[in-house]
Amino acid sequence: MYQSTTDTLSDFLVSTAAQCNKGTYTYKMDPKFRVSIPPQWRPAGGEVLHLLKSKTHGMPMIKVLSLEAFQHRMDTIENSDLNAAQKYDLIGRLSANSRPATLNDQGKLLIPKELSDEIGILAETEISLVGRGLHFEVWNKDNYAEAVAIESDSKEFAHLGVL
Repeated sequence: MYQSTTDTLSDFLVSTAAQCNKGTYTYKMDPKFRVSIPPQWRPAGGEVLHLLKSKTHGMPMIKVLSLEAFQHRMDTIENSDLNAAQKYDLIGRLSANSRPATLNDQGKLLIPKELSDEIGILAETEISLVGRGLHFEVWNKDNYAEAVAIESDSKEFAHLGVL
């Protein structure tokens, strides 16, 4: 479990299994809005995940956070230089935009239909699962292709030479 004594993001990545969220996979959403999760991304049996409605490049998607990753975000807010009212507001927003979820015995994650609708995912269509280190994301396949195009054209981090 994430310990708030972890000082850096790098320490957190090394200290948790969350760093195994790597790669991009195409899966099919089943008729009941469930999707198989790659085995290496699956949490220990019964561990609660958090589905966080979010946007990247103006496009909706879902961030799937482990308990440790969710707590890391809460600790980041708590340890920030925001005032108490701002912290309370931001914690409220994080809580309001997330919902608990678990995997079933077959390793499938249920994405509630209304949440699927909000991010443009239909039953029995292909979606993109994207590993982002601390979490993974669930995308409408076409939106993810557009996000990849935007990120591929970006020179924002070119000076680091890591991509």
